[in-house]
Amino acid sequence: MPEIKPFRAIRYDYTRSGGDVSNLIAPPYDVLGQADKDALLAKSDRNIVAIDLPHIPPKSLGPQDAYDRSAATLQAWLADGTLVREEKPALYVYHQTFEHAGKTYTRRKFITGVRLRPFEEGVILPHEQTFGGPKEDRLALTKATACNLSPVFGLYTDPEDIIGTAFAPIVESEPDMVGTMDGVVNKVWILTEPHVIAKVASAMAPKKLYIADGHHRYGTGLNYRNWLKEQKGGELPEDHPANFVMLVLGSMDDPGSLILPYNRVLAGVDLATVLEAWSAGTEPAPGAKEDIVLYDGATGAERKLRYADRGKLRSLEPGQCPSWYRLDAAYLHRHLIDELLRVRMGREPQVRYVKSAEDARQVAKDEAGVALLVNATPMGHLRAVSEEGGLMPQKSTYFYPKLATGLTINPLAA
Repeated sequence: MPEIKPFRAIRYDYTRSGGDVSNLIAPPYDVLGQADKDALLAKSDRNIVAIDLPHIPPKSLGPQDAYDRSAATLQAWLADGTLVREEKPALYVYHQTFEHAGKTYTRRKFITGVRLRPFEEGVILPHEQTFGGPKEDRLALTKATACNLSPVFGLYTDPEDIIGTAFAPIVESEPDMVGTMDGVVNKVWILTEPHVIAKVASAMAPKKLYIADGHHRYGTGLNYRNWLKEQKGGELPEDHPANFVMLVLGSMDDPGSLILPYNRVLAGVDLATVLEAWSAGTEPAPGAKEDIVLYDGATGAERKLRYADRGKLRSLEPGQCPSWYRLDAAYLHRHLIDELLRVRMGREPQVRYVKSAEDARQVAKDEAGVALLVNATPMGHLRAVSEEGGLMPQKSTYFYPKLATGLTINPLAA
């Protein structure tokens, strides 16, 4: 069972800005480059990226002095009152209001500490493959600051909306913090009432948690705890903060929990080559619901296709869980790209990952390639693959909008 624990967050003293933290928060570190960091710091030199993004790109380990500077900045901001420590343990009710496809949504979540559990225990479940470099960067930053600076995004099932009902009274009041980022309105209410926290913890106890975004950050939490145990020469006390990691948790059943398509672009490939290579694995989809749309960057031509040989995956990857074979991303990468296209081209295709269809078309034009406009992975597929112990190909899901970094920081020192 997942153990939910309120925590005394380090957060901005929002009273200095009338509750508006728009200039202080940032998107997750792993979607930012140097230009993004510069733009955020131009809004405010106290933006969280000054701490959370010490090394660019964060996909590999940076120099130690970069992480030391982040730690020094964190301490300086605590000393001058930019950041403060919550007086009482709290849960942080977190809503994001946004527009998509002409409709307004609110994704309801809460920020909490969750006891770390190895994936093999089946309580907290991953859904996607991860890589070593980002974990090294995050571990170095965590060691230097002794904090979770940005949260993991997790999901749970709640068809009866028990958690949302528990939080309903507090969200009727004005939020403590509001921050607009990339057109998304982020609202936070600080909840310290013990009886509400106990009700939420009890309701969450029998559930499983599914990591939506932040696999590297969760892995870093496990690695940091293990490193700290080695430093101390034994097990940590049960209530030690490093036994917990900061998660933003939202319901899979919330209408605002959207998974959008994560499109691909094949760089330097023409449409005729792709169609010929895939002739054995796809079929035209005129007038039918397509599995994928190919867009030729050179001519603007489009082709709608259906996946015609999904059973092929079982012979290519006989050891996968049953639900893995239903994944569009698995069929696209393992069969169409890795097998058919690679053989046809005689080399490894160069794949770019692009979120919006409009941007994917533009990348296809810029790189003389073909955009692969895909369907979104259904939430049910994510849940099924996770519960069966499978892992999706990278970039199988795009949870929109991204969480804001800087609303809360989780201290890990005892």
